[in-house]
Amino acid sequence: MSREKIHILFVADTHLGFDLPFRPRVARRRRGHDFFANFERALEPAFAGEVDLVVHGGDLFYRSRVPEALVEMAMAPLVKVADLGIPVYIVPGNHERSWIPLNLWSIHPNLFIFDEPKTYLYEIRGVTLAISGFPFTRKIHDEFGDLVVQTGYQSVQSDVRILCMHQTVEGSQVGPSDYTFRNGPDVIRGADIPDVFCVVLSGHIHRSQILIRDLKNRALKAPVLYPGSVERTSFAERKEGKRFALLDVSPDGSSRGRLINVQFIPLPARPMVTLILMTKERSEEEVFSSLKERFKELEADAIVRIQVVGSTSEEIAQVFTAENLRRIAPSSMNVSVTYPRSPG
Repeated sequence: MSREKIHILFVADTHLGFDLPFRPRVARRRRGHDFFANFERALEPAFAGEVDLVVHGGDLFYRSRVPEALVEMAMAPLVKVADLGIPVYIVPGNHERSWIPLNLWSIHPNLFIFDEPKTYLYEIRGVTLAISGFPFTRKIHDEFGDLVVQTGYQSVQSDVRILCMHQTVEGSQVGPSDYTFRNGPDVIRGADIPDVFCVVLSGHIHRSQILIRDLKNRALKAPVLYPGSVERTSFAERKEGKRFALLDVSPDGSSRGRLINVQFIPLPARPMVTLILMTKERSEEEVFSSLKERFKELEADAIVRIQVVGSTSEEIAQVFTAENLRRIAPSSMNVSVTYPRSPG
C-alpha cells in the first residue's frame, strides 16, 4: 500500500435482520440472507487486507430491538475484520435509534462505536488520521454545528480528518422520481458543512452519491459521500444499483488532508418487478392463467409486487392467496400483492 494514501472501505445501511425470522411460520424464500451475503461481499477487500480501516455508516440492523443471535451474526464479519488488525468504526443509525446493542463487542481493541460525539485517532505508516463522528440525531438542522464541535476534533493534532454520520444533507436524492431533500428539521444545510474535514462519510440515504454543491450551486467545503444501501429495501429503490465505496485520503500539509479517489463498487441486487394484473370481466381461470404466464417472463429470483386492478370477487381473490402464489411462482421468488383502495 502507498505510504501517502489511507485506504478506507465505507459501507452503510445493511439492515441486517430484514425479512429473517428465526422461527418462520411459513417455509418460503426470505430476503434476509441477501442482505447478509452483500454485507460480506462488501467486506471482501478488508478480508483480503486491501484497506486500512472500515467505516459502517449506520443502520447495521433493520430495527432497534433485535435478538441476541442476530447481533452475533451481524458482528461476526466485522469482528473477523477487526481480528486482522484493521480497525472498524460504527455509526449508530436511526434504525438502531442511535444506539447499537454491542456492549460486549465494544471491548474489542479494533472496534469503535460513535455512541456519542467523539474523535478517534488512528496512526498508520507515519500518518495520523482523525475519525470524528456522532450517532444519528433527529432535528439536526440547527444542532449540526454543535455536534461537530462536541466530537472534540479541535483538541487533537492530525494529518487527515474525516467526519462520520448517519444523516440527510441538502441536495441528496432518493427514489425513482429523484426526490431532492431541500430543507427541514432533519436536513443539514450544505452551507453548514465545515471546512475542517476532507470528506464527510454518511449513511441514511440509500442511493450512492457524492454531494459537492448545495442547491444554490455553491461548492461544499467538504464532499459528502453516501455509499448507498447494500440491498433494495423497498420498491422505491427498484431502479437503483446497490454499492459500497472504497476511497483514498492523503495528507496535504494541512490538518484536514484531501480526498484523492472514490470508487463505488457494485453489489448484486435482485430485480424488483411490478406486475399490473387486470381482473375486470375476467374469470378466475383467466386470471390464474395470466398470472402463471407472467411469472414465466420474469427472472426466477425476482422480487415481485402484483398490483391488482379491478374488482376482486371471492373466487378471484383465491388466486392471490399466499398458499396459491407459493404454488405457482418459482420458489426462488418473493411475491406480494396490493389491491385497489376502497373508495372513501
